Amino acid sequence: MRDTFIQGSYLAASVLFILGLRMLTRPDKARRGMQLAAVGMLCAIVGTLLNHTIVDYRWIVGGIVLGVIIGYPMGTRVPMTAMPQRIALSLTLSALAATLVGVAEYYTRMANGTPPDRVTMTALGFEIMLGCITVAGTIVAAGKLQEWLPSKPLTYKGQNLLNGLVFLFIVVLLVTVISNPTKQWAFYTMIGASLLFGVMLVLPIGGADMPVVVALLNSYSGLASCATGFAIGNVILIISGSLDGSSGFILSVLMSKAMNRSFTNVLFGAFGSEVKAGPKSSAGMTVHSIGVEDAAIQLAYAQLVIIIPGYGMAVAQAQHAVRELAEVIEKRGGEVKFAVHPVAGRMPGHMNVLLAEANVPYDRLYEMDEINGEFDRADVALVIGANDVVNPAARNDKSSPIYGMPILNADHAKSVIVLKRGMSAGFAGIENELFYDKKTSMLFGDAKASLTGLLAEIKNV
Repeated sequence: MRDTFIQGSYLAASVLFILGLRMLTRPDKARRGMQLAAVGMLCAIVGTLLNHTIVDYRWIVGGIVLGVIIGYPMGTRVPMTAMPQRIALSLTLSALAATLVGVAEYYTRMANGTPPDRVTMTALGFEIMLGCITVAGTIVAAGKLQEWLPSKPLTYKGQNLLNGLVFLFIVVLLVTVISNPTKQWAFYTMIGASLLFGVMLVLPIGGADMPVVVALLNSYSGLASCATGFAIGNVILIISGSLDGSSGFILSVLMSKAMNRSFTNVLFGAFGSEVKAGPKSSAGMTVHSIGVEDAAIQLAYAQLVIIIPGYGMAVAQAQHAVRELAEVIEKRGGEVKFAVHPVAGRMPGHMNVLLAEANVPYDRLYEMDEINGEFDRADVALVIGANDVVNPAARNDKSSPIYGMPILNADHAKSVIVLKRGMSAGFAGIENELFYDKKTSMLFGDAKASLTGLLAEIKNV
C-alpha cells in the first residue's frame, strides 16, 4: 500500500511539473504554472518521506527547517534586481544536494564493503562530476552578477587549452573510477578537479553572457539530479532532472540565438573582454540632452509610444512609475506598447516579471519579432535603462562585437528619448550609436525620479 502511494505521488508530481512548465510559456498563466509546480514538489517530498529505507527522520526534519529558514527570505526579501544571482545561488544548492547524495551513496557502499557496480558507478560519477561543476560555476556566476567578482572576462594566454586539459583529466578519473570503483583516490580527486573546472569555466565569461551561462548550468544541475535518480533508483528525480536538464539546454540555445552567438562563442569567446572601436565612436559626436518639461510635451502629444525597458529600470525599481506613465499617456488618447528584448536585463524574462509585478497588462508586452515593425509609425521610443539591445551597431558595424545580434529597432521611431544615469557602456562595453543619433534626446538621472517628473509635467500639459 505504501509503495503504491509513493508511486502515485511521484506520478502526480511528474504530471504537475509538466503542466507547470507548459504554462510558463504563457505570461498570463505563468503564475498558475508556478503554483502547480510547487504542489508537484510537495507531492514528491511527501512521497519520498514515506520511503521504507528511511530509519531516522531527525536529519530530514533538520534539513526541512534549515531549508525553510534559507528559502523563505530568498523568495520574499530578495529584490528583483538581485533575482539572477538568487537563481544562481539556488542552482548552487540544488547541485550541492545532488552531489552530496552521490558522495554519501558512494561512501556508504564502500564503508559496507559493497562497492557500486559499474552501471551504478557510471550514474554516480556523472552525477558528482556535473554537480561539482555546477556548484563552483554558479558561485562564480552569482559573484559576477552581484559584482563581488569582476564582471569582465578574466582571461590569459592558453586558457582554453588548460581548461581542456583539466576536463580531459576529469574524464580520465571518471573512466578510472567506473572501471574500478574501489579506487577511492580517483573518486575524490575527480571531485576536486570538477570543482576547479567549474571555476575555470565561468571566470573567463563576461557578465553579458551570465544569463546564458546560468541557464546552461541549470541544465547541468538537472542532469546531475537525473543521474542521482538512476544511482539510487528514484523515479521522480529521473523525471524532474530530465525536465530541468532539457529545458535549461533549450533555454541556453534560444538565448544564444537571441544574441546571434554560438555556444562555443559564449563559453570560449570571452565576450566583452575588450572594448572594440568600430568605424563610429563618440569622438566628434554630440549628445542632445533634454529636460523633463520638453520630454513630457513629446510624450503627452504622441499617438504611439513604445517603451523599451532595460536593466536600468530594474536597478531604479521604476516599473510602477512606468505603468503609471503608460496609463497617463493612454488617458490622453495615446497608445502605449512595451517592447521586450529576449535578453534584456540579467535573466530570461527579467523585464516581463518586473512589468507583471507592476500590473502592466500582458497584452501590452510584445516580443521583438512582434514589435519591430511598429517602430516606423511610433512617435516616441522611450528607452529606460536599455543599452546593447537597442544599439544600431548590431546592424551597421561589422567590427562590433555585437554585430548580427537581433535588436529592437528603436532608431526607426520618429524620436527617441533615453532615460539613463550617464553615458556608461552596456555589458558589451561599446558605445551606443543610438545615443548620438540626431533624433535621440537623453534625459539623464535616476529612472524612477525622471519618470515621476514626467508624470507630474504631463498632467500639467
